[in-house]
Amino acid sequence: MLVQWWHVAGSKLAPNVVLASIPNGGARDAVTGARLKREGVVKGMPDLVLLCARCGRHALFVEMKTKRGRVSESQRSLFPLLESQGYGVAVCHGWREAAETVTAYLEGRWGQTRG
Repeated sequence: MLVQWWHVAGSKLAPNVVLASIPNGGARDAVTGARLKREGVVKGMPDLVLLCARCGRHALFVEMKTKRGRVSESQRSLFPLLESQGYGVAVCHGWREAAETVTAYLEGRWGQTRG
């Protein structure tokens, strides 16, 4: 739903900004998994990236979770590394929270709204 929201709202909110999916997840057989790892798939990578510098960050990574979803061990290790390199990382429970986070980031309010 966030991507659909972006196609409508993003064109008005930030017409020259890209929101891109990072298709790392999903069950795969061992051969496909090994091939993807060789190609650079990184375990724990967030689901989406907003390619826009704001709020003192180079870009914003967005990890989508269900209402009860939790950050994995690999994400607990990777997210601080991304942040240490100047990227923002937001874990959002549902597309509405993600839309609010993206909007706050684009408007320069993201650091004020982070929990």
